[in-house]
Amino acid sequence: MKLIALGTTGYHPNDQRQTACYMIPEIGLVLDAGTGAYRIRKHLQGDSLDIYLSHAHLDHVMGITFLFDVLYERDVSVARVHGVAEKLAAIQDHLFASDLFPILPPIEWHPLDASQKVGGRGELTTFPLEHPGGSVGFRIDWPDYSMAYVTDTMADVGADYVAKLSGVDLLLHECYFRDEYRDFAVRSGHSWTTPVCEVARAAKVGRLVLIHINPLDESDDPVDLSKAREIFPATDVAFDGMEIDLPIA
Repeated sequence: MKLIALGTTGYHPNDQRQTACYMIPEIGLVLDAGTGAYRIRKHLQGDSLDIYLSHAHLDHVMGITFLFDVLYERDVSVARVHGVAEKLAAIQDHLFASDLFPILPPIEWHPLDASQKVGGRGELTTFPLEHPGGSVGFRIDWPDYSMAYVTDTMADVGADYVAKLSGVDLLLHECYFRDEYRDFAVRSGHSWTTPVCEVARAAKVGRLVLIHINPLDESDDPVDLSKAREIFPATDVAFDGMEIDLPIA
């Protein structure tokens, strides 16, 4: 199996990146549905689609409105959107308000359980994250592999969520800002390079992939990768279209 990055920025798209969306096509699992969600269509393989939402900010959910086209003439019998119950209610009440988007796509809404089964004999667990309006992280454990997804929070080695990441093979963690923009990160509830890498080191993860990159920084190195690798050598920066092999039978 493989994980495909369909959207790797936050807030708004730029010429290189769409907003948050990650997919494991073989099991029809999607993490967040930002503007990158339009790309789900060409990667659909099975008859079901499960979208797990970290929170309800627009850069993570507006792609739900794209599902009419995503699912058009595709053999998907059920599409489910999973999230914290109050966030799902907010999406239905506001994103799909009659004056904004009056027709609901053919989807089912499922409040998140603390733990639930996913494809490939995996188990997905959730944990809370500190962020304005609230957010949750995801950890998925398969028999021989594990990964975690942490977005929209301020990285801190002392935070409770770090224990939930312990020993994962792959960590996707937001890194919206370089270190020099720490003050902006604090004000907005986002992460900057050094503490993200310190979290990966403290949690003893196998590989760190930095996501939710600042859309205003279209340079080749939006996070100061050399500094990141000084702290945690097995660090990469996600890009749209990136594929990560998941050694899952």
